Amino acid sequence: MNPQGADPQGQDPDDGATAPARDPAVVWRNWALLLFDHLPVPTALCDAYGTVLLANPAMAAEWGTLPGRLAGRNALDLFHLDTPARLHPIAEAVRLRRRSRYPIEVSWSTGTGVERHGELTVDLVSETPDALPHLLLLLRVLDEPDPPAPAPGAPTRVSPVEARILALAAGGSTTAQIATGVGLTVDGVNYHLGRLSRRWGMANRTALVAHAYVTGVLAPGVWPPEPAVGASADGAPGNGSSGNGASDTGSGGVSGR
Repeated sequence: MNPQGADPQGQDPDDGATAPARDPAVVWRNWALLLFDHLPVPTALCDAYGTVLLANPAMAAEWGTLPGRLAGRNALDLFHLDTPARLHPIAEAVRLRRRSRYPIEVSWSTGTGVERHGELTVDLVSETPDALPHLLLLLRVLDEPDPPAPAPGAPTRVSPVEARILALAAGGSTTAQIATGVGLTVDGVNYHLGRLSRRWGMANRTALVAHAYVTGVLAPGVWPPEPAVGASADGAPGNGSSGNGASDTGSGGVSGR
């Protein structure tokens, strides 16, 4: 046991000895790693070739594993790209040492085999302009759980974003206009439309809109089209509360081609 007033190394604090200075770079690195681990957004750092160097717990949780077990794996083995050509601009930016940001639509299978979908933002970062950049991956999960099957006679329920997409489609909006109205990319809108088509067994967008009206997802006798009150899976009325077809993203009323 140390004498009273002695430091843990057994030195008297008054004998003129001073503790070794801590390297500021090490301190900031430790803080950065701590913040990285506590980010709620799934995040990973890869080398220029896509090999995972670091992953935070939120990213590892998408595969039901620990962050260290993602290290050494390639991002292309983890994510499936709907449009592989989206990688070409990223590869060119890496070659030119250009700092850029690229959002791409991806899907992946969780540790339990559930297929998920999201938007992966790829940021090219480097310590110096001439250094080969690293890839910082930020994942935005776009999936929403399928609503429970309705009781016999109850109206069909969809997620709020699906209700807004159906309303804009019913109003004649193009896929690009729907994407602007709901705050998604075109690939994101196509993903949700495909998901609805598989769930309802519909072959095209016209059939989806007709089914949405027949099952009470869209309000009858209203123009521009709006989701019916209570049609959303969370009970939110979607566009129905605005009275003018505007979505809650602030980009509503998109109905022209």
